Amino acid sequence: FGQNNKAIDDDSSYMQEIVAEDIQKFGLIPEFIGRLPVLAALEQLTVDDLVRILTEPRNALVKQYQTLLSYDGVELEFDQDALEAIASKAIERKTGARGLRSIIEEVMMDVMFEIPSLEDVTKVRITKEAVDGKAAPVLETA
Repeated sequence: FGQNNKAIDDDSSYMQEIVAEDIQKFGLIPEFIGRLPVLAALEQLTVDDLVRILTEPRNALVKQYQTLLSYDGVELEFDQDALEAIASKAIERKTGARGLRSIIEEVMMDVMFEIPSLEDVTKVRITKEAVDGKAAPVLETA
C-alpha cells in the first residue's frame, strides 16, 4: 500500500503499519471503514505455534484425547515428531489451527474404536509414521 516496490525486510511486517487511509486507497468505502473499530493484521502460524496450540492450553486437543482414553484406563502419548507432523499437515492443507482436530481424528479414529475392546492395552503412543499413515499407533500392553 503506497510503496514504490521498495525491498521489504522479512523480519518486519509491513502489514502491521496499515492505517484506514490505506484501506480506502485499496478500494473500500469510508462508510464501511468507519464501522471497523480496530484494524489487525494477522501473520501465518508456524509449526511451533501449532504444536503449542495442540499442547499448552488448558483444554488443548492432546489433553482432551488423553482424558478420553483415560476413561478406559489407557495412557495416550504423542511423540514430538508426531505433533510436528500434525502441525505440518495443517499448514499444507491451509487450515491452520482449526484443522488440527480433524487431523488428530484421522489418526485416532481406529484407536478410539479398538481400545474399549482391548483390555490388556495400557498405553497408546502416536508416532510420526502413524500421522503420515505409514503405520498404526503403537499399542503397549501390560
